[in-house]
Amino acid sequence: MTAFRGQTPDMNRALSIALLGAAVLSTASARGPQDNPRPTPVAVDLTGLHDFDLRVGRWTAHHRRLKERLAGSTEWVEFDGTQTFWKAMDGYANVDDNVFDMPGGAAYHGVTLRAYDSKSGQWAIWWLDGRNPFGSLEPPVKGRFVNGVGTFYADDTLRGKAIRVRFVWSGITATAAHWEQAFSPDGGATWETNWVTDFRKAP
Repeated sequence: MTAFRGQTPDMNRALSIALLGAAVLSTASARGPQDNPRPTPVAVDLTGLHDFDLRVGRWTAHHRRLKERLAGSTEWVEFDGTQTFWKAMDGYANVDDNVFDMPGGAAYHGVTLRAYDSKSGQWAIWWLDGRNPFGSLEPPVKGRFVNGVGTFYADDTLRGKAIRVRFVWSGITATAAHWEQAFSPDGGATWETNWVTDFRKAP
């Protein structure tokens, strides 16, 4: 820019900066809201966040487990146990610590971790077996409750073959709950229930 008559170089520099700033402001003011759209809000589904709240506390458990899974077995093993259940992550997760009093006195622990995803409205459930604490966590089962029944699925393997896994929670009240595990060798066409547990609130 050529200096205006009677201006010093410093005055000229200041005028240039002022004019540049005015041009930037003018361009910004000419933009409409469509040029700077607001981020689309993520839908939040909290309808299932409290599905397991009634399970908090101490419980006694009676287990029935099929002796051999997907092997044509009809022999069941029955034993008792205990469970302590608590919430974590401000209610978006929960944990239960289980003691299984196996026949012959071979008791062991197992821990369940559940986490709620507010984007999908689903729970994911992982299992950690105390007999193999450094083992890989199995794929989580995922699902939701409908009319008081929670159904959760995962793909896994058994003896090197692909299977479908299903957990079903039902009858959850302040004093009782029922859980079942089933495996399918054919992608969910047929199911074999292999573990059933009834919980009662400990006195």
